Amino acid sequence: MKLINLPLFFLSLLLGSGLAVSGDQNVKVETEIEILAEGLDHPWSLTFISDEEMLVTELSGNLRRVANGLSDPTPIAGVPEVLFAGQGGLSEILVDPNFADNGFIYLSFSAPDADQPKLNRLNVIQARLEGNVLVDHKTLFQSHPPRRTAAHYGARLAFLVDGTLLITSGDGFNYREQAQALDNHFGKIVRINTDGSIPEDNPFTTTPGALPGIWSYGHRNLQGLVIADDGTVYEHEHGPQGGDELNLVLPGKNYGWPAITYGVDYSGAKISPFTEHPGMEQPLKYWDPSIAPSGMTLYRGDMFPHWQGDLFISALVPGDVRRLKMQDNQVVGEEILFTEFGRIRNIVSAPDGSLILVTDGKDAKLIRVSAKK
Repeated sequence: MKLINLPLFFLSLLLGSGLAVSGDQNVKVETEIEILAEGLDHPWSLTFISDEEMLVTELSGNLRRVANGLSDPTPIAGVPEVLFAGQGGLSEILVDPNFADNGFIYLSFSAPDADQPKLNRLNVIQARLEGNVLVDHKTLFQSHPPRRTAAHYGARLAFLVDGTLLITSGDGFNYREQAQALDNHFGKIVRINTDGSIPEDNPFTTTPGALPGIWSYGHRNLQGLVIADDGTVYEHEHGPQGGDELNLVLPGKNYGWPAITYGVDYSGAKISPFTEHPGMEQPLKYWDPSIAPSGMTLYRGDMFPHWQGDLFISALVPGDVRRLKMQDNQVVGEEILFTEFGRIRNIVSAPDGSLILVTDGKDAKLIRVSAKK
């Protein structure tokens, strides 16, 4: 991976300054662009472990450290072997709320099933970062049952305000009908404790035949997950052809896939004639045609005060960021930003209030978006 470490002034001259014109009260937000790193191999997730130090996952199986404008050329050791195929690989990285004291991080990834190597599962582990090595691995979650496909893993992780861990588990593409059943992890959000145990107040712990870790169901391929300070859970997921959704998720609720959808199959065939049904939740917003939402952050920083409380969603098709103006848990406006970088795999809020864009593919970049000085 090649690091670009040019002064922000020169990068602004080379790349230009972005201008984001908000539809809210005609406020103009001017931005500067800085390339932090390039040459990444299918990066997927990024987290900060200090004000300047980042850990970045690559689907191909490497966990990389970027700090203070420099990159360690040696990947972090001790990362489990992953199934890098289709949409699978090393996916999410999340730091423990008490990381400064315990050094724990959480990784999601696809891997062959131990008993049936031709099948695979979504896995979540906890490990401790010691120097440049992950130690003390503990498997917290394995999706059930194993799958044949290497698609629609979901694989996002987030902590609820009570310290429990949410895991998004996609429908596996070929298993979409199973998203409506409670005896499997296809198309579900799962809630566990950080030791892998199941919280007693999960909604289906006493439901006969249900997997007790399930928190919500009826999802497709969930790749955005953020928790607001008040505990509100926002999730977005890929629709088929059309019908990408942003949802406000509540425990025990059914989000409808594939019984209701605003999209059609890739062949153009109808998946369902229904867009709503009693007992099934409606999205806060849907996109048709699809934008292929890939990541999401809730902006809480001070650098862009006009954006506080807004959701930012990275998108792969055609490649941009959607700023959603939120009011009382409703979407009241949408703005399209940063169309010049192509497919954007993720977007993360930095401790200083800037935004970090992660582009997609074999030769991808980390891009910092800051307020123009």
